[in-house]
Amino acid sequence: MGARRANLSPERIALARKILSDNRHLRLRVWGASMLPTLWPGDVVEIANCSAQDVSRGEMVLACRDDRFYLHRVMTTPGENTFVLRGDALRNPDPPFPATALAGRVVHVERSGRSLPVAVRIGLTSRALGLLFCEWGLARRVALKCYGMLAERRATSSMRP
Repeated sequence: MGARRANLSPERIALARKILSDNRHLRLRVWGASMLPTLWPGDVVEIANCSAQDVSRGEMVLACRDDRFYLHRVMTTPGENTFVLRGDALRNPDPPFPATALAGRVVHVERSGRSLPVAVRIGLTSRALGLLFCEWGLARRVALKCYGMLAERRATSSMRP
Protein backbone atom coordinates (compact mmCIF):
# COMPACT_ATOMS: atom_id res chain seq x y z
CA MET A 1 0.00 0.00 0.00
CA GLY A 2 1.62 3.20 -1.04
CA ALA A 3 0.70 6.33 0.81
CA ARG A 4 -1.00 7.89 -2.26
CA ARG A 5 2.46 8.29 -3.73
CA ALA A 6 2.69 11.55 -1.81
CA ASN A 7 4.86 11.53 1.24
CA LEU A 8 3.20 11.90 4.60
CA SER A 9 4.29 14.60 6.96
CA PRO A 10 6.71 13.53 9.69
CA GLU A 11 4.06 14.71 12.16
CA ARG A 12 1.48 12.24 10.79
CA ILE A 13 3.98 9.40 10.92
CA ALA A 14 4.88 10.34 14.50
CA LEU A 15 1.19 10.53 15.48
CA ALA A 16 0.49 7.08 13.99
CA ARG A 17 3.49 5.63 15.83
CA LYS A 18 2.40 7.32 19.08
CA ILE A 19 -1.14 5.91 18.78
CA LEU A 20 0.24 2.43 18.19
CA SER A 21 2.85 2.67 20.94
CA ASP A 22 0.10 3.55 23.42
CA ASN A 23 -1.35 0.08 22.65
CA ARG A 24 -4.20 1.52 20.68
CA HIS A 25 -5.34 0.51 17.25
CA LEU A 26 -5.02 2.58 14.11
CA ARG A 27 -7.42 2.38 11.15
CA LEU A 28 -6.09 3.26 7.71
CA ARG A 29 -7.68 3.31 4.28
CA VAL A 30 -5.75 1.41 1.59
CA TRP A 31 -4.86 3.56 -1.44
CA GLY A 32 -2.31 1.66 -3.46
CA ALA A 33 -2.47 -1.49 -5.57
CA SER A 34 0.66 -3.24 -4.28
CA MET A 35 -1.35 -5.71 -2.17
CA LEU A 36 -3.83 -6.78 -4.87
CA PRO A 37 -5.78 -9.04 -4.78
CA THR A 38 -5.59 -9.34 -0.97
CA LEU A 39 -6.28 -5.66 -0.29
CA TRP A 40 -8.08 -3.30 -2.68
CA PRO A 41 -8.10 0.51 -2.73
CA GLY A 42 -10.80 1.65 -0.31
CA ASP A 43 -10.39 -1.27 2.10
CA VAL A 44 -9.92 -0.21 5.70
CA VAL A 45 -7.30 -2.03 7.74
CA GLU A 46 -6.91 -1.98 11.49
CA ILE A 47 -3.34 -2.01 12.73
CA ALA A 48 -2.36 -3.12 16.24
CA ASN A 49 0.89 -2.49 18.03
CA CYS A 50 3.28 -5.43 18.10
CA SER A 51 6.91 -6.13 18.68
CA ALA A 52 9.27 -7.53 16.07
CA GLN A 53 9.41 -10.80 18.03
CA ASP A 54 5.62 -11.23 17.63
CA VAL A 55 5.63 -11.01 13.82
CA SER A 56 5.67 -14.12 11.66
CA ARG A 57 6.53 -14.62 8.03
CA GLY A 58 3.46 -14.07 5.86
CA GLU A 59 1.72 -11.55 8.11
CA MET A 60 0.76 -8.13 6.79
CA VAL A 61 2.45 -5.32 8.70
CA LEU A 62 2.75 -1.56 8.61
CA ALA A 63 6.25 -0.14 8.37
CA CYS A 64 7.41 3.45 8.03
CA ARG A 65 10.33 4.71 5.97
CA ASP A 66 11.11 8.02 4.27
CA ASP A 67 7.83 9.58 5.47
CA ARG A 68 5.80 6.78 3.84
CA PHE A 69 3.71 3.92 5.12
CA TYR A 70 4.29 0.48 3.65
CA LEU A 71 1.56 -2.09 4.23
CA HIS A 72 3.11 -5.26 2.88
CA ARG A 73 3.63 -8.90 3.76
CA VAL A 74 6.60 -10.05 5.89
CA MET A 75 9.09 -12.06 3.82
CA THR A 76 11.79 -12.45 6.47
CA THR A 77 11.08 -12.46 10.16
CA PRO A 78 12.20 -9.24 11.82
CA GLY A 79 15.52 -9.87 13.47
CA GLU A 80 17.60 -7.60 15.60
CA ASN A 81 18.53 -5.30 12.73
CA THR A 82 16.35 -5.66 9.61
CA PHE A 83 13.33 -7.29 8.01
CA VAL A 84 12.06 -7.58 4.43
CA LEU A 85 8.55 -6.94 3.07
CA ARG A 86 6.88 -7.44 -0.30
CA GLY A 87 3.52 -6.45 -1.71
CA ASP A 88 1.39 -9.32 -3.02
CA ALA A 89 1.28 -7.67 -6.46
CA LEU A 90 5.00 -6.94 -6.58
CA ARG A 91 7.62 -9.20 -8.09
CA ASN A 92 10.52 -8.08 -5.92
CA PRO A 93 10.75 -7.45 -2.20
CA ASP A 94 11.23 -3.99 -0.76
CA PRO A 95 14.74 -3.04 0.33
CA PRO A 96 15.38 -4.17 3.93
CA PHE A 97 13.75 -2.09 6.64
CA PRO A 98 15.48 -1.32 9.93
CA ALA A 99 13.82 -3.14 12.85
CA THR A 100 12.70 0.23 14.23
CA ALA A 101 10.52 0.81 11.11
CA LEU A 102 7.94 -1.79 12.21
CA ALA A 103 4.81 0.04 13.39
CA GLY A 104 2.26 -2.76 13.77
CA ARG A 105 0.42 -5.70 12.24
CA VAL A 106 -2.90 -5.94 10.40
CA VAL A 107 -5.54 -7.42 12.71
CA HIS A 108 -8.72 -6.58 10.82
CA VAL A 109 -9.77 -5.85 7.24
CA GLU A 110 -13.04 -4.21 6.25
CA ARG A 111 -14.34 -4.00 2.69
CA SER A 112 -17.60 -2.25 1.83
CA GLY A 113 -18.66 -2.40 5.48
CA ARG A 114 -18.00 -6.14 5.80
CA SER A 115 -15.32 -7.82 7.90
CA LEU A 116 -12.88 -10.05 6.07
CA PRO A 117 -10.49 -12.63 7.48
CA VAL A 118 -6.92 -11.42 7.73
CA ALA A 119 -4.89 -13.54 5.31
CA VAL A 120 -1.68 -14.69 6.97
CA ARG A 121 -0.64 -16.74 3.97
CA ILE A 122 -1.25 -15.94 0.34
CA GLY A 123 -2.65 -18.74 -1.77
CA LEU A 124 -1.29 -19.81 -5.13
CA THR A 125 -4.24 -18.29 -7.02
CA SER A 126 -3.91 -14.96 -5.21
CA ARG A 127 -0.15 -14.89 -5.81
CA ALA A 128 -0.68 -15.61 -9.50
CA LEU A 129 -3.27 -12.81 -9.74
CA GLY A 130 -0.91 -10.49 -7.89
CA LEU A 131 1.88 -11.22 -10.35
CA LEU A 132 -0.52 -10.79 -13.28
CA PHE A 133 -1.47 -7.35 -11.93
CA CYS A 134 2.21 -6.55 -11.39
CA GLU A 135 3.37 -7.58 -14.85
CA TRP A 136 0.40 -6.55 -16.96
CA GLY A 137 -0.76 -2.99 -16.33
CA LEU A 138 -3.84 -3.44 -18.50
CA ALA A 139 -5.08 -6.31 -16.29
CA ARG A 140 -4.50 -4.17 -13.18
CA ARG A 141 -6.35 -1.17 -14.68
CA VAL A 142 -9.29 -3.33 -15.80
CA ALA A 143 -9.51 -5.05 -12.40
CA LEU A 144 -9.39 -1.72 -10.54
CA LYS A 145 -12.00 -0.19 -12.86
CA CYS A 146 -14.36 -3.17 -12.45
CA TYR A 147 -13.83 -3.17 -8.69
CA GLY A 148 -14.57 0.56 -8.53
CA MET A 149 -17.77 0.15 -10.54
CA LEU A 150 -18.92 -2.71 -8.29
CA ALA A 151 -18.13 -0.73 -5.15
CA GLU A 152 -20.04 2.26 -6.53
CA ARG A 153 -23.01 0.04 -7.39
CA ARG A 154 -23.02 -1.45 -3.87
CA ALA A 155 -22.87 2.00 -2.31
CA THR A 156 -25.70 3.27 -4.49
CA SER A 157 -27.92 0.25 -3.84
CA SER A 158 -27.36 0.42 -0.07
CA MET A 159 -28.56 4.05 -0.04
CA ARG A 160 -31.90 3.21 -1.70
CA PRO A 161 -34.93 2.94 0.62
